[in-house]
Amino acid sequence: MGNYKTDNDDNIESVDRRNFLTATTKYGFTTAIVAAGAGTLLSEEAMAVTAQEEKERKSAAKFEMIIGTQSTLGSSRGMAAMQLDFKENIQNMTNGAIYVNLGHSRKFGVGKKLANKVQKGIIQCGQHSISNLAPFCPPVDLINIPYWSADNQSYVSLVTSDTWKKTVDPKMAKAGFKVLWYPSNGARTFSVRRGGEPILKAADLQGVKFRVPGSPMLQQFVRLLGASPTPVAWGETASAMKQGVADACDVTITALWNAKFHDVLGHITLANSVHGGQVYSCNLEWYNSLPSDVREGLDYASDVTARQAYAKMPAAESYAKADMMKSGVKFHKMSADALAEVIEKAGHQRPEYDEFKKKFAGSMDVFEKLREAASTINPRYLIDSI
Repeated sequence: MGNYKTDNDDNIESVDRRNFLTATTKYGFTTAIVAAGAGTLLSEEAMAVTAQEEKERKSAAKFEMIIGTQSTLGSSRGMAAMQLDFKENIQNMTNGAIYVNLGHSRKFGVGKKLANKVQKGIIQCGQHSISNLAPFCPPVDLINIPYWSADNQSYVSLVTSDTWKKTVDPKMAKAGFKVLWYPSNGARTFSVRRGGEPILKAADLQGVKFRVPGSPMLQQFVRLLGASPTPVAWGETASAMKQGVADACDVTITALWNAKFHDVLGHITLANSVHGGQVYSCNLEWYNSLPSDVREGLDYASDVTARQAYAKMPAAESYAKADMMKSGVKFHKMSADALAEVIEKAGHQRPEYDEFKKKFAGSMDVFEKLREAASTINPRYLIDSI
């Protein structure tokens, strides 16, 4: 993709998007995504071959797995969500026993709505923020305590640790979920709408209408910094910021890029406060209904795709940042002193978070074990690029 122009002044991305929509109408969303990944959207003959291959795979499979996704055309370039890779890996590593259908957000929704459809078994799997599981499994909100597991490596080390698996996974299972793997999505930011001033120190947050998701933890964080927490659903965030309902938000760079916030934002400050982690959540009852060998193949596909995604993350983050800079978005880093002040005012060590630690982790001792896990580099090594 990019901002290059064709002779008729059409953006290349817009031309590809029209071809993608045409293919979706004729062959379905999954086939269009596969063709886009293969670079064959412009070839009617290749599209027909892809459609036939998908039809044959689906017919031969014993199980169909719908993955609800917010995927957009070209999204893998600036966001390592790996929808196509995951689809291919599942199909190949279960020896064709599972056929994966990618379901677009227009049909299955985003965020909490998507997680709810997974929980109810309307679809088998969903790709969404880990915070969207908090209404169903409150302990995952531990992620949103600021400044203890924000960078890519800390997040992955935490959620793949034995302590997390013993502490949080059983509670997710009780809510009806199994997380297949955890995409790393970078740390949250202080992002300001166009016309506003950058947030470079704690004082810049005073009185700011700061969009937050439903997480009580993130609302507490914003409140401690003197801003006014403004809960807005993710799907409404862009319009809320354009209209001035919210002045700023804490969304990750890759998610802002994927949702096309290029013309919404003027400034992005790398706050590195909380990780914007994602999940591929799976309906536990459906997962448990699969034969053991198929479950084993699905687990293997999940692990392989996670490792692919972690290797790709630095490139995706760097591309997302560079592409948004082309649209005039300015990026900033806080000075060491300014960051230290923010952490002092609102970091994980604050007593205001103790009740959350005890409630969600079970005790302060368990939280400290989770914090130790987050600070331990495990075999799933990530590079933090920005």
